Amino acid sequence: MAEMGMGKGVTAGKLASNVQKKLTRAQEKVMQKLGKADETRDVAFEEGVINFNKQYTEGSKLQKDLRAYLTAVQTMHESSKNLQECLSDMYEPEWYGKDDVDSIVEDTDVLWTDFHQKLVDNALISMDTYLGQFPDIKSRIAKRDRKLVDYDSARHNHSSTNKGKKGKDGGIKITKPASLLERATPVWAQGILSAHNIAQSNLSRNQAEDELERAQKVFEEINEDLQEELPSLWNSRVGFYVSTFQSMAGFEEKFHKEMGKLSVLS
Repeated sequence: MAEMGMGKGVTAGKLASNVQKKLTRAQEKVMQKLGKADETRDVAFEEGVINFNKQYTEGSKLQKDLRAYLTAVQTMHESSKNLQECLSDMYEPEWYGKDDVDSIVEDTDVLWTDFHQKLVDNALISMDTYLGQFPDIKSRIAKRDRKLVDYDSARHNHSSTNKGKKGKDGGIKITKPASLLERATPVWAQGILSAHNIAQSNLSRNQAEDELERAQKVFEEINEDLQEELPSLWNSRVGFYVSTFQSMAGFEEKFHKEMGKLSVLS
């Protein structure tokens, strides 16, 4: 029972943490849209994402059209098979070349089956494998966007908590009005309260700095990976398309050449 309670506690804590992250990100995005907070931008990366989306869209359309083409090949195969079998049935046994006709029917069926299977093995499967890498990268791009918002939020929080620190380095120091608690504190205890406030302020600055370092590290790790992967994936499309079309053209040429050799007059 204790273990079950702990599991529920961890789940609830994680849920609360996720909700807080979403709220913080939403607040940061609103502040950025209103011009109240600056936003980290990477134009080169944004262009890479545009290329990625274009490449994914074009690849998905090619995959769809390729599947439609394979469906048409299957339909042609069935139509050809039915037609050949019909001619074979009509061709009476005592007519000259009956064995040749039956052989042509079998050979035609084999050629269609082989043609379709080669298209599946060398074009469709390759296309599915090629497109299979996009969902993961798309998910990591979305994660990078979230981590960038976290980084900006941590950066702004760190800057805000360090605004009053300039006074220690000879800069302008902003003096806050005394709080009600400070005004109500006896003179002899004000030193203790002042020390406590300074400690709390230093703690907040340290926490903000730690948060900034963590956010920056997480963002930079995923950002560096995508900075390498996106250009490489974009450049790979040319070789993939050329290889795919060359294979299909070669299989079609061989198929029609072999079909041309078959003749009911042989």
